[in-house]
Amino acid sequence: MDLGVRWKLHGDGKSPAPGAVVRPDERLTWPRTVGLGAQHVVAMFGASFVAPVLMGLDPNLAIMMSGVATVIFLLATRGRVPSYLGCSLSFVGVAAVIRADGGSSATVTGAILVVGVVLFLVGLAVQKFGARIIHAAMPPVVTGAVVMLIGFNLAPVTATTYWPQDQWTALLVMLFTGLAVVCLRGFWSRIAIFLGLVFGYLISWIFDLTLGKIHSADASGKVTDHWRLDLSGVSKADWIGLPTFHGPTFQWSAILVALPVVIALVAENAGHVKAVSEMTGESLDDKLGTAISADGVASVLSTAVGGPPNTTYSENIGVMAATRVYSTAAYWAAACFALLFGVCPKFGAVVAAIPGGVLGGITVILYGMIGLLGAQIWLHGKVDLRNPLNLVPAAAGIIIGVGNVTMKFTDTFSLSGIALGTLVVITGYHALRAFAPAHLKTQEPLLDEGTSKYDESGENPARPDQP
Repeated sequence: MDLGVRWKLHGDGKSPAPGAVVRPDERLTWPRTVGLGAQHVVAMFGASFVAPVLMGLDPNLAIMMSGVATVIFLLATRGRVPSYLGCSLSFVGVAAVIRADGGSSATVTGAILVVGVVLFLVGLAVQKFGARIIHAAMPPVVTGAVVMLIGFNLAPVTATTYWPQDQWTALLVMLFTGLAVVCLRGFWSRIAIFLGLVFGYLISWIFDLTLGKIHSADASGKVTDHWRLDLSGVSKADWIGLPTFHGPTFQWSAILVALPVVIALVAENAGHVKAVSEMTGESLDDKLGTAISADGVASVLSTAVGGPPNTTYSENIGVMAATRVYSTAAYWAAACFALLFGVCPKFGAVVAAIPGGVLGGITVILYGMIGLLGAQIWLHGKVDLRNPLNLVPAAAGIIIGVGNVTMKFTDTFSLSGIALGTLVVITGYHALRAFAPAHLKTQEPLLDEGTSKYDESGENPARPDQP
């Protein structure tokens, strides 16, 4: 059985020839491959390490399980789809809602475990019936609206939790990160979030030295005098040790809040597979269902031991595009680095010490970017918002999701925010479509980012250089 762990040397192994790419089944010399693996881990820092902190989960366990998840993904796709899996930011809002309702870390991971199971089943369905079942159930107007409301639902978290802890640091970090994203080029622009975090640490340290303690809300919300940057936990942490594990617990209310994220994860996976297909010139249509299922399995395994969910990431696409190296050997190296970081508690303590004001500046950009990805899906899907069939369910669902509108059914059961908004978008769209006149239903349903052509042939229709 070919597990995709055999690579042939590309050229002299030093760098791709002009105009050439290092394909998934090729590699550069091992020192260069290991270096590229480390580069992928750094590129993922902004999401893989910050997201678990925002979700209240152990960052050491998060990075360790991201390595395990990457191995699972590479084996499942037989090394044909290069990717490093990390914690999806789409779940940050879910965790915030569950914790606001009194849920624990076990409740959060239990709800997300169910999402992983559903994602795995969706992947199996795509393998059997093709991607058109996704196109029919989740056209771009639905997918975009759900991703948008998930992102914008997080705005109060930044406004009430992180930003007030240190507003001036938050403002400076926001400005610096924005400049880094826009002005830097190549690999450096891909690690702009990481650079913003480093800048935030430095500014917080300088402010502590020059201005002393700050009088503001701390991480618990209590207004007190405290240091912006508290590294006391770092000195106490061991260099080597296992992260903290815990089992999941299951509550229906939490599960219903988390389930809408399946839509965002399917869109992320489809976009990732399509992008890799276009960059490498190899049709990966047959791997879409496998990639989705692999993400599901990886998320189930991670959340079963107390870690966050894992999914494919756009940062990988940026690094691959900048280096023109798509070798899965680099991702095996990245997975090994992640496993090593996972057994270093001192590393996790550094991540956990991120000052609240720094998170305030970072999350303003991150949460907004999640929401605007929904608009990007609309653009790629050519959604016409002048059409009331598209406009009405999207408008209603987004306002319900962003405004945290609550619908109480009984004394013990209610739906609100993300869950209710998603339900309104999906059921509203399909119900209205059933009764809409024919001229409002002329737009062909797509998934996202050009994936509507999956299953039409074995060729990659997005590449004009292929017959």
